[in-house]
Amino acid sequence: MDTSTIPAAGPDIRSLVKEAKVAASPSTVWAAWASNEGIASWWGPAASDIQLRIGGPYEILFSLQQPQGEQGSEGCRVLAYVPGESLSFTWNAPPQLPLRSANTWVVLTFTAAVPEATLVRLVHTGFLEGSDWDDYMAYFDNAWSHVLGLLQEHWS
Repeated sequence: MDTSTIPAAGPDIRSLVKEAKVAASPSTVWAAWASNEGIASWWGPAASDIQLRIGGPYEILFSLQQPQGEQGSEGCRVLAYVPGESLSFTWNAPPQLPLRSANTWVVLTFTAAVPEATLVRLVHTGFLEGSDWDDYMAYFDNAWSHVLGLLQEHWS
């Protein structure tokens, strides 16, 4: 798998951490992130291409009217997963941001909280220093809060 689009390395990177409690089991919530059908059931993007294998696509498309390469997370890849427990994938900035071609990565963990509830922990990491990176990070600080809210609403 080509990782040349990921500029961050080592311990000196910045991360966003978001958490949400979801009223479903860890395996159910994990499955909601790990397939095209799962993503469509709660996030509702225009299209997706998720192939659950290391290096497989993890593409969520939000605007099919835009030119190819500007529709969503084109080119993002599955990095690792443990069924029912964790999922990691590369992620890119939206087309309007200067760092569109610089990938970061997301690590999701799914932990049983109480019977039929799951603590979802989302760590979006790989942010470097500088104003363009600040804009990239700020965008996803808001975006991931919205996404996790959609996930919670789906099972409320």
